[in-house]
Amino acid sequence: MDSVAFEDVAVNFTKEEWALLDLSQKALYRDVMQETFINLASIGENWNDHNSEDKQKNQGRNLRGHMVERLCEKKEGQFRETISQVPDLKRNKKALPGVKPYECSVCGKVYMCHSSLNRHMKSHNECKPYECHKYGEKLYECKECGKTFSFRSSFRIHERTHTGEKPYKCKECGKAFSWPSSFQIHERTHTGEKPYECKECGKAFIYHTTFRGHMRMHTGEKPYKCKECGKTFSHPSSFRNHERTHSGEKPYECKQCGKAFRYYQTFQIHERTHTGEKPYQCKQCGKALSCPTSFRSHERIHTGEKPYKCRKCGKAFSFPSSFRKHERIHTGEKPYDCKECGKAFISLPSYRRHMIMHTGNGPYKCKECGKAFDCPSSFQIHERTHTGEKPYECKQCGKAFSCSSSFRMHERTHTGEKPHECKQCGKAFSCSSSVRIHERTHTGEKPYECKQCGKAFSCSSSFRMHERIHTGEKPYECKQCGKAFSFSSSFRMHERTHTGEKPYECMKGLLL
Repeated sequence: MDSVAFEDVAVNFTKEEWALLDLSQKALYRDVMQETFINLASIGENWNDHNSEDKQKNQGRNLRGHMVERLCEKKEGQFRETISQVPDLKRNKKALPGVKPYECSVCGKVYMCHSSLNRHMKSHNECKPYECHKYGEKLYECKECGKTFSFRSSFRIHERTHTGEKPYKCKECGKAFSWPSSFQIHERTHTGEKPYECKECGKAFIYHTTFRGHMRMHTGEKPYKCKECGKTFSHPSSFRNHERTHSGEKPYECKQCGKAFRYYQTFQIHERTHTGEKPYQCKQCGKALSCPTSFRSHERIHTGEKPYKCRKCGKAFSFPSSFRKHERIHTGEKPYDCKECGKAFISLPSYRRHMIMHTGNGPYKCKECGKAFDCPSSFQIHERTHTGEKPYECKQCGKAFSCSSSFRMHERTHTGEKPHECKQCGKAFSCSSSVRIHERTHTGEKPYECKQCGKAFSCSSSFRMHERIHTGEKPYECKQCGKAFSFSSSFRMHERTHTGEKPYECMKGLLL
């Protein structure tokens, strides 16, 4: 039987293996090796006898000795001298004096500490006795999905993805976790601990992965490259998500409705549509939201923050979607193209509204006239044209409106507010659409062109009224006599023949 040697108590890494360790793992390794060397020094082991022969006979093992020196070197340098004399671990098996060896009864391996033998025995308890566990061999296979594992602990943790078991429960909020590492990281959200600090900018992070990803912002490193299209990524999660755009893989499936998702975050947000969970609550107004991005966007309503600034004109936006749409005004990009007529649109909502004109199909369809809408609010406003409902009443003059935007614009006739000003001539308007139409008098732009006769218009309402000349459409019908009209102004004038209303009074008679 071989006597106890240094290799029985030391752990060695190749350069490649060392590069895979993070900072906390390297620090742990240093602490363990430091303790090991202190123990060896205390029992009087002399390294000098080993070192000279090793240098001559095995340059490769000496390289490992230098590697161990680099790994175990402390900032203070107190163990550098001792560690630099690490012997060849393969050939020198000099027994440590005064140490009683502990032998494994299963495989015969010898250890200098009883605790080390106990830890070793667990490796036999996790597999069949007298069965050699080769490197890379995977002994544990999941019956649910067939995935295999080398270690029993990893296998047990994997099983929880199928059973849903979450043995680690937070005492603060009651949230449960399947993995101890996830539980430890979650606890930091309560304690506020951020152990990973960036030396470049001082920003601190709860998660080590987030910290590593942040550091690449400074270095510009993008180590993950897609084999399909060559695109590179800073974060492995972004890279994996990107790969699914090529493979079409959607690994996250909802058990409630069967819908599958490419990204885990999207899957989690979807699950909340079934559970009703809204974990993100606004401290200002108490509103709760199910999605973190929606929550951050909502907070900007209170703070007024507008982090997305246009480089062309300096206009700032609270939401990235609004910013992207605005940029298209400068670039002229219209990514939404109608296959029916070829017309292109800047925004998806505009495109959807346009498509309803062709298909006549929309999620919200009027039972009275069959008109379809893509937006519930637009549909509700339209229904009021049939019911006559006008829920918005002016306190100043008593006039009522079916639409809130029309009501707000009307209020400005009393207050005199004109918040929208033309940059060309300084003229102010109470309505944003009015200032846009006015600006076209300076630019000469007429974006609405009639396909029947080629006439162009600067205003969409004028264009729609013109189209009725060709189509013969008369959407305004009198309830008193059934007469129909193409224009709302003509319809209102007709109604006065029934009501007897005469709103226009001569001022000359009043002065006399």
